[in-house]
Amino acid sequence: MKASDLFVKALENEGVEYIFGIPGEENLDILESLRTSTIKLILTRHEQGAGFMAATYGRLTGRPGVCLATLGPGATNFVTPAAYALLGAMPMLMITGQKPIKKSKQGRFQIVDVVDTMRPLTQYTRQLVNGNNIPSCIREAFRIMQEERPGPVHLELPEDIAAEDASAVLFEACLARRPGADDRSLQQAVAMIEQSRRPLILIGAAANRNRTGRALRSLIDRTGMYFFNTQMGKGVVDERHELFLGTAALSDHDYLHCAIARADLIINIGHDVIEKPPFFMEHDDGRKVIHINNFSAVVDDVYFPQHEVVGDIAHTVERLAQEVTKQDHWVLDYFGRVKQQLHEHIAELSDDTRFPVVPQRLVSDVRAVMPADGIVTLDNGVYKIWFARQYDAYEANTLLLDNALATMGAGLPSAIAAKIVYPERKVMTVCGDGGFMMNSQELETAVRLGLDLVVVILNDNAYGMIKWKQSGMGFPTFGLDYGNPDFVKYAESYGASGHRLDSKENLQTLLETCLASPGVHVIDVPVDYRDNHRILNEELQAKTCIL
Repeated sequence: MKASDLFVKALENEGVEYIFGIPGEENLDILESLRTSTIKLILTRHEQGAGFMAATYGRLTGRPGVCLATLGPGATNFVTPAAYALLGAMPMLMITGQKPIKKSKQGRFQIVDVVDTMRPLTQYTRQLVNGNNIPSCIREAFRIMQEERPGPVHLELPEDIAAEDASAVLFEACLARRPGADDRSLQQAVAMIEQSRRPLILIGAAANRNRTGRALRSLIDRTGMYFFNTQMGKGVVDERHELFLGTAALSDHDYLHCAIARADLIINIGHDVIEKPPFFMEHDDGRKVIHINNFSAVVDDVYFPQHEVVGDIAHTVERLAQEVTKQDHWVLDYFGRVKQQLHEHIAELSDDTRFPVVPQRLVSDVRAVMPADGIVTLDNGVYKIWFARQYDAYEANTLLLDNALATMGAGLPSAIAAKIVYPERKVMTVCGDGGFMMNSQELETAVRLGLDLVVVILNDNAYGMIKWKQSGMGFPTFGLDYGNPDFVKYAESYGASGHRLDSKENLQTLLETCLASPGVHVIDVPVDYRDNHRILNEELQAKTCIL
């Protein structure tokens, strides 16, 4: 058969459902092969949007998302999504085209070395030079993407290779089981936990990927140990749990860090050091750390665990839940007092009625209207800190934020992917005005696909995160203000419904109305970030940890 047909059949064989992307002339054989395939092509308005959608598909399902672009500028637009998937550990296959490699009459027109460009941003990158290599290359790509740690791979299919005849046989798709940790390391971990006085559990991103929620809940319930999580570990255990301390939204100085400082043992389950550090280790602080993950720790100046349990995370946690028993000498009441103090601090502005809206009130209203399985995706901005601190995630992957690459422009494409994967769930994206405009053209994609989606734009006419940092460094405001379009008219020009919150409206009521209505709804919400510096830079750093 034609090599492009074989390529598509190999993707079907791996269970691919969607390909997100923008084809070019070098992809036309692939496009024709897709026309009669079971795989659905999701045409996007920018390759970056396609890449973010594919990565989010991988994050939500654990199966590789697939995206397609042409050569040259199409392929280089995948660079940011590649970094997003690499740092965020999201399985994603990028397919790019290329001019004929055996005989081309166009010289170097549009040609850049995409394979070498992708090398530092992927776990595997290869140009296909023979149609008969397609089945083995795709099988290897999918094997790599689904190992721990998952991430992006790249395959370049030149125009002439796609058009040639091929006769290779497909490989059977299979998954390898991850090995469990050895008994000696597990028993040492059990002993360290039971001998400690103030143990504390940290849940990180890798625990989210490995579906360890049930085993973690069992461990927490049986032992009564308090737990906290990183931003990308939110929702692995229902955050309404009475022993949940909070999310490490900042690296230091939050109320949560009072509890971290008092712990004498941190059981670090699935933390990925690619995330912003949830705490800093010191050689003389008296704390010990147990590293529980699929791979050994990467030691640096702020993370050097004293014990490691390396193997399948879910298996390790299941064993700990069976073998660790609650100890009479544990002293955990301090953690409960920190939890109460953090709860009181978060509640201070959650019902603030000022207009423009303060971010704490926004988070409170979003949480109030979203069902337990509803998905909120965030772009990148200072509001992400407020969501991390006070948006309780009831299920895994119901608050999708990026604490790895922390790129702008991913919020709307991620929401589109979430709605495609879970059409029955409520999906909302919250974007700053700066991040929204970076991929706002994907509104057309959402409208064309007939999705029910709520897009909240936090409008302050500035790059608010950098303004906050600028203020924290004592610099005067400079170089960060801009003007925005009329977001209501902008939404309507794509066929979406536009709304603008004013001082007379109730935000929660407007959110409820939009969530209950079909179609794409864009809400322009004026936001007031003036308290960011006072609270995050001054009050939290000046606080005194309770005794």
